[in-house]
Amino acid sequence: MVKVSILYPNKPGNRFDADYYLNTHMPMSARLLGSAIKATAEIGRPGPGGEPAPFAAIATFTAETVEDFVRAFMPVAGELQGDIPKYTDIEPMIQFSDLRFG
Repeated sequence: MVKVSILYPNKPGNRFDADYYLNTHMPMSARLLGSAIKATAEIGRPGPGGEPAPFAAIATFTAETVEDFVRAFMPVAGELQGDIPKYTDIEPMIQFSDLRFG
């Protein structure tokens, strides 16, 4: 199983609309990517000492293989990426990971 993480670094002065992201963008992502891809979203919050979260948000998508993810993503990539300016001006970082247990 693989996980694709989309990380939005929390930088002073950047804009991130968590409401739009959680209520519009992520549901759209889940719908467009289909049932073979499982999506989750995290919104960063201050740490116990009040320090800012290192990431404004992190989205994760899991699939059986990288190929499964690419097959689901490529046909809708333009629509998903075109929606990004509606909720942020942060350039996302992307990481592919193998999920391991035990």
